[in-house]
Amino acid sequence: MTMAKDGPSDTAIRAWARLHRVAPALLSAVEADLKAAGLPPLAWYDALIELRRAGPKGLRPYRLQEEMLLAQYSVSRLADRLVAAGYAVRRPCPEDARGQVLAITAAGRNLLKRMWPVYRAAILEHFAGKLDAKDLRSLAAVLGKLA
Repeated sequence: MTMAKDGPSDTAIRAWARLHRVAPALLSAVEADLKAAGLPPLAWYDALIELRRAGPKGLRPYRLQEEMLLAQYSVSRLADRLVAAGYAVRRPCPEDARGQVLAITAAGRNLLKRMWPVYRAAILEHFAGKLDAKDLRSLAAVLGKLA
């Protein structure tokens, strides 16, 4: 580990700053591509993919927040929007009568199918297409050390 006596090295600070700049810029580019295609925000995709992965049993809202790729501080508002749009449903939680479970609907699965080609193309255009396979493996390994 590169660490000066009084703190991180200049290289570490540069890497941190680049990571801090690049991640939001990439997400903004993906969001712009989805918006241009007339699709909802990436958080909708992220929530729906987790609900699809959960299968028919669905997910408690707190579990959805834990599983989401994007930082989502207001999962309840996002869930309300997904339910109102018909992409998810709320059901009583079988293990906790006070709780709820969110599950994806057929319309939600259809929305995922419509969003994925745009999202996939955005990942390729703004990220993966700018790196070779070796770079991608290295980046995945480095970021894996931080997770």
